[in-house]
Amino acid sequence: MQNRPRSLGALTLLAVLPAISGAALPSTDVVASVTGLRSTRGQILACLTARPEAFPGCDNDPDARRLTVPATTSPLRFGSVREGRYAVALIHDENGNGKLDKHLMIPREGFGFSQDAPAVMGPPRFSSASFPVGAADEHLSIKMRYMF
Repeated sequence: MQNRPRSLGALTLLAVLPAISGAALPSTDVVASVTGLRSTRGQILACLTARPEAFPGCDNDPDARRLTVPATTSPLRFGSVREGRYAVALIHDENGNGKLDKHLMIPREGFGFSQDAPAVMGPPRFSSASFPVGAADEHLSIKMRYMF
């Protein structure tokens, strides 16, 4: 009985020690290579989210990682994220207007998703594109697809 309070105190100290010392929560770098670009014109718009309801556009996700880089840039570096499940959506914005151009609801520019999740009658669900992020850095390969 006498050791119990000391043990509890030691456990409490271990739990708050990272916060006291300023240590960050464990995080992992996420890096994506893009394959299948038909040109180096324009830019790549990329989005990484952990929220299924925000996928694929990262809408209303303040924690989403968004990148806008020249189409000549590879790999895409999203930086450090906490462990969890994430999904990535890409757009090859060839004309640089900051959006996916469509004609009769069919994309005229390239798009891609993590896990190379298929787009059938619209973007894939988060569950099809999501991947786990653990303790080791995560390296993805995402194929750009074009309809026209």
